[in-house]
Amino acid sequence: MICSFERMVAGRYLRGRGRESFVSVIAWFSLIGIALGVATLIVVMSVMNGFREQLLSRILGLNGHLQVVGISEPIEDYEAVVARVRAVDGVIRAAAVVEGQAMAAREGQATGVLARGMTVEGLNSLGAVAAGIVAGNLEEFRGRGVTVIGRRLATKLRVAIGDPVTLISPSRSVTPFGAAPMQKAFRVVAIFDVGMYEYDSTFAYIPLTDARALFNTGEGVSLVEAMTVDPENLARVKADVRIAAQGAFVVYDWRDTNRAFVSALEVERNVMFLILTLIILVAAFNIVSSLTMLVKDKTRDIAVMRAMGATRGMIMRTFLLTGSTIGVVGALAGFGLGLAFALNIETIRRALEAISGAQFFQAEIYFLSKLPAKVDSFEVGLVVVMALGLSFLASLYPAWRASRSEPAQALRYE
Repeated sequence: MICSFERMVAGRYLRGRGRESFVSVIAWFSLIGIALGVATLIVVMSVMNGFREQLLSRILGLNGHLQVVGISEPIEDYEAVVARVRAVDGVIRAAAVVEGQAMAAREGQATGVLARGMTVEGLNSLGAVAAGIVAGNLEEFRGRGVTVIGRRLATKLRVAIGDPVTLISPSRSVTPFGAAPMQKAFRVVAIFDVGMYEYDSTFAYIPLTDARALFNTGEGVSLVEAMTVDPENLARVKADVRIAAQGAFVVYDWRDTNRAFVSALEVERNVMFLILTLIILVAAFNIVSSLTMLVKDKTRDIAVMRAMGATRGMIMRTFLLTGSTIGVVGALAGFGLGLAFALNIETIRRALEAISGAQFFQAEIYFLSKLPAKVDSFEVGLVVVMALGLSFLASLYPAWRASRSEPAQALRYE
């Protein structure tokens, strides 16, 4: 146990006066370094977690967790395939989809889009789209010749609810004048905003019947997509769906179709954690240097205390308390600063952009319309414990050196 004498001496050494003030300054730099390291780690890890959660929620909200795709041709008997897939334990929804690249044009404006043909029931089951409608109504997505598009796509084409948009597909139709691209006009009945730039600027939903004609799939569809109960654990359900499909099909899960996103996020997250941990490590080395200098400067004091009856353990605990106090205060300060920053990061970003006039977060680059952050209590605790552990380890060697000092030998050279 640490006694009041050890606390008093440790506090006196931390305050530092006169010749000791330089050592005290180094100790303050160590404290600030640990605080900044902990705060930076908390903020960066929270932002990385927020990016992952937001990206995956958008991806899983607009696409199926599993996709059954024909190997060489469209799925002709898709209704039977949908029924079999829907019957698999763990699947909560299955729908037929016709998907293809197309050109959207409107009064001289044109841009590439990903057209997805679905039924109104299938579109309503996409939670991200249904919850992100900003204009119009999904109930109008019935019959033929209607479309639901993203808000940024609507802005590019300068269209509003009720305006026509022409979709041109690479598929060819034979006319008296030769082969020509397939094209059809669609009326905009709803506009959605899911908060992910890639989807809001490129997705256009059209009725399934129109999509089959536009992409020349005959009576077949491009794929059958399924939503599951637990998208993070798909191994068993994926195997069951492959068996239930009963044909020349390939089954992909959302990790297969978005492997670049998932891999990039994991690599960046791990590398950033490793790099930013070096900040705390450097601060810990500062504790070693400041305590070593303090031990050297207090050689006479240590000898006097030993001569007056202080044990080696008391001396060691005194210097351990000195170094650990720097780590504890720095870790707690970094914890508060990092948590406050992470929880208000979007507000801080907007304030900095308003003050500087610069745009720090572009939706076109980062795929999201705002800077996300998700604080993981386990990771925050891990960062704080790591900072405390490094601070304690950094204090061990100087404290041990101080405790090994012999009174007679130390006083002989003073």
